[in-house]
Amino acid sequence: MIRLKNVLFVTLLFFVFSTAIAQRNYDDYNRIGIQGGVSLFDISTSDFVTEQQTGFAAGFTTRGSFRNNFDLIYGLTFASNQIGIMGRPLTTSPLDVQSIKYTIPSVQLNFLGSYNIVKHHFSIEFGPILNVNGKMKLDSDRFENYIIDGYTTLRAQDIQDISPINFHVMGGATVGLESFRISAQYQYGVSNMLSKLDDKNLENDSFEGHSSTILLMAVVYF
Repeated sequence: MIRLKNVLFVTLLFFVFSTAIAQRNYDDYNRIGIQGGVSLFDISTSDFVTEQQTGFAAGFTTRGSFRNNFDLIYGLTFASNQIGIMGRPLTTSPLDVQSIKYTIPSVQLNFLGSYNIVKHHFSIEFGPILNVNGKMKLDSDRFENYIIDGYTTLRAQDIQDISPINFHVMGGATVGLESFRISAQYQYGVSNMLSKLDDKNLENDSFEGHSSTILLMAVVYF
């Protein structure tokens, strides 16, 4: 699970930014909204054979005018990302691989710029995201001693303790009405989310992996 103090820290930052944007906007356009949708998550790595899986995400967002055709967006998003990593039972052939499912809970704070192509209806968005996540937890304990594909001793339970704090960059777009929009975004993890595994004295002593996430969300503004 994600540590409570990390969630509280990210939540506090969200409310600080929300207050700042409310005081900053120039034409009194400031909307608070709720958002929810699905995540398509994967890890870009040469250390594992991965399989993109579908999870879900929900949270809060604020959008306010900044200058000319630009808005600023702050958001707090809670997600449950899923991923499959190929492995096999210890007693079977290396050819008998299957997808081992993991879940990664996370909370994100984003600070985005938005360029309005059609004001209040269509915009493109970009910016940094602070991501705080829990362990990459196995969905079932029965896979704990499965051997990760490409290794001889690395077990599925050995790779759960990933880096808890990561930074992403995001690009995307929203389209819709002033009070309801559909959002699509792509996030790439700049930091190495597998670096914490290097200290575990595992079969591989130099892991590297970067998250790759597509989020499809519906946003309702109040």
